Amino acid sequence: MNHSFNSLRAASMLAACVALTPSPSEAAVRICTFPGSPSAALDRSVAQAVFARANIAATFVANGIGEGDDDGVSLKELDKTLARNCDVIAGFPRSAVADASGGKMRFSRGYLRAGYVSIEAPGADLKDAAKRTIAATYASPAQLIAVQESDVTLDLENTSAATVEAVANGRAQRAIVWYPAVVAYRIAHPARSFAVAATHSPYAEWQLTFAFGDKTAALRARIDDALASMSNDGRLQALTKQWLLPAQTASTARRRSTPDGVVLADMNAARAGRVIKVANEGSVTPPSFEQAQTTHGKTLYSSACAKCHGAQLQGVTAPALQGPSFAPASNSHLTVGGIFNYMATNMPADRPGKLKDQDYADIMAFLLLSNGYKPSASKMTADSARASTLPLNAGPGR
Repeated sequence: MNHSFNSLRAASMLAACVALTPSPSEAAVRICTFPGSPSAALDRSVAQAVFARANIAATFVANGIGEGDDDGVSLKELDKTLARNCDVIAGFPRSAVADASGGKMRFSRGYLRAGYVSIEAPGADLKDAAKRTIAATYASPAQLIAVQESDVTLDLENTSAATVEAVANGRAQRAIVWYPAVVAYRIAHPARSFAVAATHSPYAEWQLTFAFGDKTAALRARIDDALASMSNDGRLQALTKQWLLPAQTASTARRRSTPDGVVLADMNAARAGRVIKVANEGSVTPPSFEQAQTTHGKTLYSSACAKCHGAQLQGVTAPALQGPSFAPASNSHLTVGGIFNYMATNMPADRPGKLKDQDYADIMAFLLLSNGYKPSASKMTADSARASTLPLNAGPGR
């Protein structure tokens, strides 16, 4: 997940902890949320109530996950986070396309169905170009849903908040977006309203859960009991009422359950990507790459990436990796380093992060060549690719 999160930073939060239910008889469980998640306020409220109902002392730890959610977080990194900084992650999104079952984490039952929807701004005064435009958040399930539509122009944004803003400001007629981002936007802008419709896609169905590390896995049963109790007496519905998906967005997809009871959409597609945030730093020298490594990168791409992204990088069930939606002629919101970090953390979809560092660098070199960049005498390494702040603007002569 992708799930579609903004970045919130404050140095003063590094040491901040908010006590929930202190108890002298046991150490408090440390609860983290994803930084800047639009559902963070809800996640804290639900965590506070659920852990109190379970009679478990807990504290919130600010920045326990750092800034990783914007750049893509691997299962290995999350496992380490739960071993070092947090005991539980609140608001962990799961679905059939990204259920995080490959890590050491264990998960509670879902406490909120929070999928991807299509929104419009009724009565908006749109220019002709905007009438053919759909906004979506780059490298998230929203983009995977949007690219399956034909005869539209994609407006790819860095964050879910910016995706909602594209519709609110008339830059796009519609947006595919994580529903909690719509709720958060409405809270911040109460005068705004949106028409919300379903997105009938296997990528749309998600649940928010609690993720437990090894040290707290035994608490899962108590938390599930507390969630069931709160569901039965209406407390959970009262907490989540504002965040519930409208009834008309109910998916037509078949649904299944994971072994730990989380209801998921049934699908045969690959895992969805996570949202990345990358900044446009202006004029920056492109990283070097050799012609020979682009040949190797193309071979790797054909075996590991082409099934979803297309043999010609045109996009199939995953976004295109060539052309204006990926590398526009100017004003890109994406950087080489941001794309590389996302790719090396989350790809290939069936083996995220499993290739060698140099293999990822060779694939990145192939992508640059395919988008108008010229090879040189110096080889691209994972370190040079990761450090690059070059905005990815395609064009000849680069």
